[in-house]
Amino acid sequence: MPPTIDRRGAALRGPSAVDVALEVNGERVVVHVPPRRTLLDALREQLGLTGTKKVCDEGTCGACTVLVDGRPVYSCLTLAIACENRRVETIEGLAKDGELHPVQRAFVDTDAFQCGFCTPGQVMSIVALLRTVPQPTEDDVKRAVAGNLCRCGAYPNIVAAGVSAGRRKRT
Repeated sequence: MPPTIDRRGAALRGPSAVDVALEVNGERVVVHVPPRRTLLDALREQLGLTGTKKVCDEGTCGACTVLVDGRPVYSCLTLAIACENRRVETIEGLAKDGELHPVQRAFVDTDAFQCGFCTPGQVMSIVALLRTVPQPTEDDVKRAVAGNLCRCGAYPNIVAAGVSAGRRKRT
């Protein structure tokens, strides 16, 4: 098997890279990464899951939010190796059989995005909220997305989408 190549073109060999087993969107995968590789970079570069956005790369915007064992985390601050044998959910894993997830559908219906860079992180934060608070209030949604920055200012529609998605799941 040829060596894995990092983004700078350097071969990763021996102790500088390790195999990390993850469950990503319901599928068992193994990524070969250096111990310092973030979950965000492993998802995007090794697995080709580019729906999770790399924006600030320092934990200030929330665009890279994914769920690890059902909890929202900034994947740019989470090491891939720390997710060994854990369940990772990305925006790509939400739609089933061609049907959008209720949160995704609510974002479309309420026009809760403009440029779209923050949308995957916003959606994942609201998905996590709905799993613990199935009928969220506006305040619940605001708290859930407090760590997700929207530079376009679509916050009222994002909050409306979260509340609407809660209603959809009940019906």
